[in-house]
Amino acid sequence: MKTGVYPGTFDPITNGHIDVIKRALKIFDELIVAVAISSYKKSPIFSIEERLNFIRESVGDLENLRIEPFDGLLVKFVKQKGAVAIIRGLRAVSDYEFEMQLAHANRKLYREIETVFLMPSEEFSFLSSSLVKEIAYFGGSVKNLVPPVVEKALKQKFQK
Repeated sequence: MKTGVYPGTFDPITNGHIDVIKRALKIFDELIVAVAISSYKKSPIFSIEERLNFIRESVGDLENLRIEPFDGLLVKFVKQKGAVAIIRGLRAVSDYEFEMQLAHANRKLYREIETVFLMPSEEFSFLSSSLVKEIAYFGGSVKNLVPPVVEKALKQKFQK
């Protein structure tokens, strides 16, 4: 059984993330969406419980999908789960250099791991959690960018 791990903060999950999840499930027997509890680079606006719940409500009914929190070094989590690959979404050429650095660093730390890059559908190629939060913060509609549960939570978070 080939297991892939799709890591991220998912703060919040977007329709682009969901697209990558569905694509990855076509390739792997099992997919673990690994939600980072914390990161020294990012300060999530939603708690880990909220982010896990958003994902469960959005894609929890998909077969062969597990949604789990993780903390610390990703390759340790991947190794512990017996996964064979890390899935990363590539939206644009600008993502490529950073993602290649991560892939090489992960392979240096854990030789047996592969990184699989998946591109979302064209309609989501511009989409990021940061962009969604900014649109919502300034009162714009995120209706077609995120699942309904996230749209509602963003409206509540940024009510003015």
